[in-house]
Amino acid sequence: MAGQSRKWMILMATIWIQAFTGTNFDFSAYSSELKKVLDISQMELNYLATASDLGKAFGWSSGLALIYLPIWMVMFIAAFMGLFGYGVQWLLIRRIITLPYFPVFLLCLLAGCSITWFNTFCFVLCTQNFPTNRPLAISLTVSFNGVSAALYNLAAKAIDPTSYSLYLLLNAFIPLFTSFAALIPILRQPPPNSNPISTETLRHDRIIFIILFIFAVITGIYLVAIPPNPAKLFFAGAICLLVLPLGVPGMVYARSWFTQNVTPRVIKRTSFMLDDDDDDDLGLRKKLINGGHDDDDDDDRDGNGCWEIVIMSDRLVFLEEEHDAKRLLFRIDFWLYYFAYFCGGTIGLVYSNNLGQIAQSLGLASTTSTLITLYSSFSFFGRLLSALPDFLKAKLYVARTGWLAIALVPTPLAFLMLSLTDAKIALQIGTCLIGLSSGFIFSSAVSITSELFGPKSVGVNHNILITNIPIGSLFYGLVSAFVYDGNVLLTTASVCMGRDCYFGPNYNDQELIG
Repeated sequence: MAGQSRKWMILMATIWIQAFTGTNFDFSAYSSELKKVLDISQMELNYLATASDLGKAFGWSSGLALIYLPIWMVMFIAAFMGLFGYGVQWLLIRRIITLPYFPVFLLCLLAGCSITWFNTFCFVLCTQNFPTNRPLAISLTVSFNGVSAALYNLAAKAIDPTSYSLYLLLNAFIPLFTSFAALIPILRQPPPNSNPISTETLRHDRIIFIILFIFAVITGIYLVAIPPNPAKLFFAGAICLLVLPLGVPGMVYARSWFTQNVTPRVIKRTSFMLDDDDDDDLGLRKKLINGGHDDDDDDDRDGNGCWEIVIMSDRLVFLEEEHDAKRLLFRIDFWLYYFAYFCGGTIGLVYSNNLGQIAQSLGLASTTSTLITLYSSFSFFGRLLSALPDFLKAKLYVARTGWLAIALVPTPLAFLMLSLTDAKIALQIGTCLIGLSSGFIFSSAVSITSELFGPKSVGVNHNILITNIPIGSLFYGLVSAFVYDGNVLLTTASVCMGRDCYFGPNYNDQELIG
């Protein structure tokens, strides 16, 4: 029982870390102020956003650190990287110090790298403590990374709603404080394979995960539906919602003990399983999956049942087939997946980085914090939805790549709507759709990479996949900045106003001569 309680404490610590380390999502809250202090163009500002995303390309360094250092030390290295990266930017934006452009670029790079280190650290904790429910644990914890911007927005409003530089100060210190809060559960982490996996344990785990996902949905709705004031009260409420799930595992295990020891006759009529198949159907299903073999042969077959066979002609032979980096790069399947991520999750991240400029151009600068909250909250819901395949697979099996294709649909619809109108409601709905789509893709990517190219190589392979984030951030950022700055040149103002800012500049002959 002690080992079971410790693993759930680890999960809660991971949720807290993820909830307060998605610091890249609030870049648009202070980007306009940073642009003003540095006196730079929109294109140069996009380079800074790209630098933050470029930190993800160094995710391999966190994996290397985990080989040689204790896991808690990796967590604090990530926290101090963020403290330095964001802290010095805060000093800059407050005009306490002055720095040239390139050191600021490096600070953004360091801050982005800290986020990747935190993510890798959390993935490892989930994998070690939930080997049989790894996708559920990762989906749940990564989901809270998407709500970081909404939490930081609440915290900033609670302290000083007029200060945009406050976001940088919060980005610097809150992850460090959260790391200290999570330290004790991490130090008391049970040894690997110390918790026996029984049918009863799996049943309890599934029930607890369902309840935790319900709490997560309530948290997301709370953050979307809250009024702007009083911010202090609602920020305290959000913290309570993050703490309350601590009691869920204890309640589930207490109920189980009560039904087994106090009301043994009632348990047969009141207990429930997530899967309503009887034992005969379950046994038949196992035989079908195992190709007619008994469970004793599972180790020899490596889990390659009939459902895993996909394509037999020089493509993926079965799901979770291991691919090393060299083999991965020669797979058409990987490049299709890479391109889909490039057009989905990456473009959503670039959109969130430019929310401040988009709102300012449309004359809605006062709604920037609201847009950040909407994007963050719906990204959170999208990440939660990425767990849907794991809950539905017993009733309706759809490959994760199929879910990925469905998740890509809202993004082009949102951009089409934004291109047709500059209404405030259209901007809000489009932001919600893009957040929902990109959130699903971000959260499901680890499981998809593991399913397509093998769980043992997922650390290296996933870091190869997310190289498209800095590449896409640079590409999309350059295109949008080129169009934006081109339209600024047509006016005498330093800020472009109107929806046409993000369409191609219309130069006439007189303007070209001038």
